[in-house]
Amino acid sequence: MSPDQSTTPSLIALDWGTSSLRAFLMDARGDIIDQRSSPHGIQNLPEPGIPGFERAFALACSDWLARWPSLPVVAGGMVGSAQGWREAPYVTCPADTHVLASRAAAVEAQGGVRILLAPGVLYDPPDAAPDVIRGEEIQIAGALSGHPEWAKRSLVVLPGTHSKWVEVVDGRITRFFTYMTGELFAVMRKHSILGRLMPDAKPADKATAQAGFAAGIATAQKSLPGDLVHQLFSTRSLGLAHRLPAEALEDYLSGLLIGHELVSALARLKAALDSEAPLLLIGDAKLCERYIAALSAFGVKPAEPIGNTAPRGLYEFAVAAGLIKKDPSHG
Repeated sequence: MSPDQSTTPSLIALDWGTSSLRAFLMDARGDIIDQRSSPHGIQNLPEPGIPGFERAFALACSDWLARWPSLPVVAGGMVGSAQGWREAPYVTCPADTHVLASRAAAVEAQGGVRILLAPGVLYDPPDAAPDVIRGEEIQIAGALSGHPEWAKRSLVVLPGTHSKWVEVVDGRITRFFTYMTGELFAVMRKHSILGRLMPDAKPADKATAQAGFAAGIATAQKSLPGDLVHQLFSTRSLGLAHRLPAEALEDYLSGLLIGHELVSALARLKAALDSEAPLLLIGDAKLCERYIAALSAFGVKPAEPIGNTAPRGLYEFAVAAGLIKKDPSHG
């Protein structure tokens, strides 16, 4: 994509995660003029340390800055973590973009370019273990932008390696819960005995995959407290007893883990669901399809899945920080 000659850029926004860097050139309305991505996440920099961040940023954005040297730059995600360019400490719930902007950190890149880093959010209840998000708060800000009905009260689910269930009230993140569903699936699939019966070269057909996934969901729904560590072994025993074909075991494991996530999260957030707050899904389209199927089995219908909201969230963060003035004709 090339910048539209008739559009004046107002912002460079960086969605900088663990495994990738995505850069967006945006106008005053928050629309994307140009974008590019690179594999230079914080764990895959072109060289170690601060010089690696400098070089990754230059590779992504130097031509934009050469043309528009005064553009403000904001960044969200793991770039502001303890392992990032500079740590932007967590802010505590409740938090919105104004709170994030007031506690942002900054780094100065080569050429004097200042980059504002969004902090993550900490949920630290006195009677339970703390929880954190970093990057998802920006995605949520983007999802809520232009949707006052969602900002009033909603549940936001962000499936992934570490799935997040977030409650929003009056535009602020009030509490959230993390589930290591995706990471646990990967570990069990690749590094445990459960993966031994799962074929690598013979993927399941659609009907077999759906049946396996549904069986995993149903097993989770029937679980008693603490049953997960028992039910995990059923991934192997169902295959050994030929109750499920080998091609279905991977989907069974996925359904089992996602099902347990839903058992817990829906119970924790029952009050919000009872208030008829919409449930929003943000993330990879295929993964969101799995969560829609799982939620349906629990009698919950989410709103339509939302695509990539990080650019819009970074735009709202920049507006809250006073770096740009929002175009009143949009949003």
